[in-house]
Amino acid sequence: MLIAMPTPEADVPSTLPQTPIDAALDAALIEQRLVGAVVLVAQHGQLVYARAAGFADREAQRRMRTDALFRLASVSKPFVSTAAMILVGQGRIGLDDALARWLPEFHPCLADGRPARITLRQLLSHTAGLGYRFFEVDEQGPLALAGVSDGMDCTPITLTENLRRIATVPLLYEPGTGWGYSLATDVVGALVERICGVPLEAALRQLLMRPLDLHDTAFVAVDAGRLATPYVSQLPQPRRMRELDVVPAFEGTVGIRFVPARALDAKAFQSGGAGMTGSAGDFLQLLELLRQGGGDLLPSALVDEMARNQTGELALPNSPGFGFGLGFSVLRDSVAAASPESAGTWRWGGAYGHSWWVDRAQGLSVVAFTNTLYEGMSGRFVTDLRDAVYAHLPARQNTEQAA
Repeated sequence: MLIAMPTPEADVPSTLPQTPIDAALDAALIEQRLVGAVVLVAQHGQLVYARAAGFADREAQRRMRTDALFRLASVSKPFVSTAAMILVGQGRIGLDDALARWLPEFHPCLADGRPARITLRQLLSHTAGLGYRFFEVDEQGPLALAGVSDGMDCTPITLTENLRRIATVPLLYEPGTGWGYSLATDVVGALVERICGVPLEAALRQLLMRPLDLHDTAFVAVDAGRLATPYVSQLPQPRRMRELDVVPAFEGTVGIRFVPARALDAKAFQSGGAGMTGSAGDFLQLLELLRQGGGDLLPSALVDEMARNQTGELALPNSPGFGFGLGFSVLRDSVAAASPESAGTWRWGGAYGHSWWVDRAQGLSVVAFTNTLYEGMSGRFVTDLRDAVYAHLPARQNTEQAA
């Protein structure tokens, strides 16, 4: 274990002044922008802030705990991306090898019918030309018509079948010439599965979970009693998510198809891009592994490659100053992003209401898991939390220097 975690009931003595972080969290709860959250902050390898606040289930009056389990959505991606990079480090695949060697059945074409060469690097950096169903404007979009799953519904298909359906849809652009957030990490999951010769969850357990001693992260919740209930942002307060809920993440799109029961369905296919469940503590261990250079699992040069902007000057929509590495966004320009984060900071989130970042220059790993979408992923809370953490970093650093 890289970070010593507290018992779920314990308060953690904080060497980072709590008031600003608590204020950001309390404001989101009092103003009913969030129902519940777990926030963890580590600096220089030490847990300096940990708090569970609000409700894991508001109607049942079940309080949030630091060991709560959440539907991870795109927080699944760093786990699967790291597993793929471990395989690269073991020499079992190259970043720029064509997928055809391992997935010969996966051969999407360009719009004009020409075959395309796709590499692991392009998948991890979302430059492969794939799309997401939830970005389409209506149910007549090509991915919807092909019956593709984004990994958060409960379609009774296999990963292999979903991959087959994805491959029937023309690519949006020639691989390597554009950027678009996509189902690419689902393809990475299939690739990891194929190389390891076992189902994706077993491969992740072998490559990552067991070495890191992670017990909470899986494709089916390991303890249904610890699973937080999801809520959808709405005025005057968030509403409980329905059994099937379609919630647009962006204006003019058809929306993400959420089926919260998927987290308890062992028959649901293992979506590497969106299908996992887990705790904030487990995810913090993964971030710390990467922040500290990969330990015995991953050569530091490959961690540096993950952290390098792979997209050049390609613009990420609505994200000035950001590029994309191998598995997460990378901050290129703090001024353009109007952010106190150091250049090179990694960041991403998850549609069920999560955000996280790693600022290696400041020794920081921050995890904020909430049960309220989309406030916890891209709402005011994310910016308020970021600013609260950075506002008090200089004071902490000065204290350390004086000591």
